[in-house]
Amino acid sequence: MRAHEIPSGILPTQRGLYYGGAWHAPKAGGFADTLNPCYNEAITSAPVADADDVDAAVQAAHAAFPAWAATPPLERARYLRRAAAVLREHAQPLALLDALNNGNPVSALAMDAGFAADCLDYFAGLATEIKGETIPMGDGNFNYSLQEPLGVVARIVAYNHPLMFAAARLAAPLAAGNTVVVKAPDQAPLSTLRLAELVGHIFPPGVANFLCGGRSCGEALGRHPLVRKITLIGGVPTGKAVMKTAADSLKPVLLELGGKNALIAFPDAAIDKLVNGIIAGMNFTWSGQSCGSTSRVFLHESLHDQVLDKVVRLLPERHRPGIPTDPKTTMGSLVSRAQLEKVQRYVDAGLEDGGRLVCGGKRPDDPALEHGFFYEATVFADMQPHMRLAREEVFGPVMSVFKWHDEDVLFEQVNGLEFGLTGSIWTQDLNTAHRAAKRIQTGYVWINNASQHFMGAAFGGVKQSGIGREECFAELMEFTYTKNVNLRLG
Repeated sequence: MRAHEIPSGILPTQRGLYYGGAWHAPKAGGFADTLNPCYNEAITSAPVADADDVDAAVQAAHAAFPAWAATPPLERARYLRRAAAVLREHAQPLALLDALNNGNPVSALAMDAGFAADCLDYFAGLATEIKGETIPMGDGNFNYSLQEPLGVVARIVAYNHPLMFAAARLAAPLAAGNTVVVKAPDQAPLSTLRLAELVGHIFPPGVANFLCGGRSCGEALGRHPLVRKITLIGGVPTGKAVMKTAADSLKPVLLELGGKNALIAFPDAAIDKLVNGIIAGMNFTWSGQSCGSTSRVFLHESLHDQVLDKVVRLLPERHRPGIPTDPKTTMGSLVSRAQLEKVQRYVDAGLEDGGRLVCGGKRPDDPALEHGFFYEATVFADMQPHMRLAREEVFGPVMSVFKWHDEDVLFEQVNGLEFGLTGSIWTQDLNTAHRAAKRIQTGYVWINNASQHFMGAAFGGVKQSGIGREECFAELMEFTYTKNVNLRLG
């Protein structure tokens, strides 16, 4: 779908920054074109916030905080549920908007608004569960604790699920009584602007605020003294930069970062289910642009050849790049030329290091896709742990396959990286499953499954894959601090 073909009601009508309950033109940052990666052409322009805009938005959020924190939890929950209902009502046009702006298939993005709405409802239900405790101190003392909201929370979200992340990450801090400033991904900001149009007015002015901008906008949020916590969904280098900036004011962080995640197949794995899991786990639908993708596949030598052959045969049938706005498309484009060039560099590195290319490895031949940032679903075999492609996150549709026979060596290789986000284990033996889940060093483990999230189940990483947990009760508590109160009696 070209820019002139976009139906009315899809694009946001506002082109400003939303804070303090109103729309504002950027003070100095101006506007920048935002692209449709399918055709490498501009859709429209989006505002670019600078430090002055960040300050204005944070000041508005700070001013709104006392009244919002004093709002009864059940009333805060009602606001969240109203926002959830609006998201469900507009799910399809929001999916189309993201497909236009980030290149993922509209059929897959259709689930994003629903997941975000579920997240808002989930945390609305937990709003009354932010509780302290009483602590026995003996006669003469009454001691109790309170969980208090932090204040202004900044949430920087990623481009692979722009609408879902921007909406869902409002839920926990708002339920806990904080005010929020969301920074849209600079590659795909349009659905965040549309989200602001749809739900911004639901909340009291200054409670939910939305900015667009690049690195300088994120850095200004990290430096601002009135921002009490900053969170990021993004890559490891960006996470480190956010953490360094936040360190100057001892600002706590919550980081969901990258992964080079392992899928481990034991000899007794159910072959057909395993093959489906390998293909699904790599998230080829999103062109591999997912931090939880199982991009390292470890196949036991007894089933390696059979499974690899099946994957190579089925993968091009299931995931062939196509126009993202076509409901039949099962694999979209990469988000930008920079990402496309990065993927090609990793494919070249895989070949140079001795990997065996068994599927994909190039841009598609389809003339209809020649101007966009498309890349075929790609598989390398005969991979070794020292290879660059085997160690670094590509964030693209490139999977590495390893052959193993010794379990101790297997886990040495699986855990030998500084990533630790997800892992997937395939076996029909319960003892093997529990043993492997214990040995793998990740924050999230699937057994005979991959790439599925469950509301209420803690998601997050260890090592350089992140700090903190989301999509669960622990995320709610991330946005509170403990205050102890001691009362001397008598």
